[in-house]
Amino acid sequence: MADATELLDSGELLDPEALRVLQLERLRKSLRHAYDNVPFYRESFDKAGLRPEDCHSLADLARFPFTTKADLRENYPYGMFAVPQDRIRRIHASSGTTGRPTVVGYTEADLSLWSDMVARSIRAAGGRPGDKVHVAYGYGLFTGGLGAHYGAERMGCTVIPASGGMTARQVQLIQDLKPEIIMVTPSYMLTILDEFERQGVDPRGTSLRVGVFGAEPWTEQMRQEIEERFAIDAVDIYGLSEVIGPGVAQECVETKDGLHVWEDHFYPEIVDPISGEVLPDGEEGELVFTSLTKEAMPIVRYRTRDLTRLLPGTARVFRRMEKVTGRSDDMVILRGVNLFPTQVEEIVLRTPGVAPHFQLRLTREGRLDALTVRAEARPDASPETREEAARAIAAAVKDGIGVSVAVEIVEPESLERSVGKIRRIQDLRPR
Repeated sequence: MADATELLDSGELLDPEALRVLQLERLRKSLRHAYDNVPFYRESFDKAGLRPEDCHSLADLARFPFTTKADLRENYPYGMFAVPQDRIRRIHASSGTTGRPTVVGYTEADLSLWSDMVARSIRAAGGRPGDKVHVAYGYGLFTGGLGAHYGAERMGCTVIPASGGMTARQVQLIQDLKPEIIMVTPSYMLTILDEFERQGVDPRGTSLRVGVFGAEPWTEQMRQEIEERFAIDAVDIYGLSEVIGPGVAQECVETKDGLHVWEDHFYPEIVDPISGEVLPDGEEGELVFTSLTKEAMPIVRYRTRDLTRLLPGTARVFRRMEKVTGRSDDMVILRGVNLFPTQVEEIVLRTPGVAPHFQLRLTREGRLDALTVRAEARPDASPETREEAARAIAAAVKDGIGVSVAVEIVEPESLERSVGKIRRIQDLRPR
């Protein structure tokens, strides 16, 4: 088997100075492409008094205006495309659960780039040509399934396109087809683990050696549980459809110390979520991306709403982003206290008798907001264990976060899921 360093592509072998030169060259071309071909960007740049040629350094990017999800929705469906329709080879879209979906287009070159980046990510995760990859992300308009699929094929792997759902069948396929790698959301991976144990099959005895997990925030506690219960390496992959899909950043299996951003194609910034001011590396804030090589839909300073920080590279020359701790638009302000779903997740994961699947339900009682934590019981949890778990979660939230919440322990697999992910926040407050 080839050593990892022998498989690195030309972008991964750049030294820091060559990377910065390449980034600036590509950034200037991408700004010009967006300005010349997307009316939204022409109007946005003109309003700010800027032209693409005003970007003389990477630091000058901070002068350019942001792009938001609202901007993409206002230009639905094709207003952000920068190429004629006859050059578009595929369309993906977000779920649109909170409004109009955001539509993303890809040229042939974009699809090739995307496959390259996912292949690079699988290799960083420990995958090698010839490995069998079980893809349990959903297929369709969601970018996870097809992004992982074509990237694994580009890597030279054998793809098992299981998609999401039919959990018992997932277990059977893993036993019969013996994949080395699984790509899936971390919450659904834990559902698969529970099904292994329900069937009386030891999940530690499978052929799997690596799990590549993304599409939702997950904690170190969840990584530890997956690795211990499945005897695999669990690594993080990051992406979002507006930027390209999965494969924007990847954790390297040899270090597991954050996700290396593939900076030769996607330029990251961290900004203050309130002021928009660019923050130095090492400070936590909102992640912003600018595409450097996309054709169909270049994106300039897209506000992801994901909260993280940038750190120096370790296993690769590219900077790392820490595991996403939450989203600025997922933050719940409950009676003056800021609360993120990942904080509750840490508590749920260490509570006996409950599965790592939960939901936060916001309601209003009189003039005050109220929060109910709904967590799924493990299949073997007794009524007494469920009651103890509810008390333990409520006490831990009160002690650790500083707010009082109600806790409901619900039946296994009863919480609403979307493309393998649980909707973490259900806001039932009157508007």
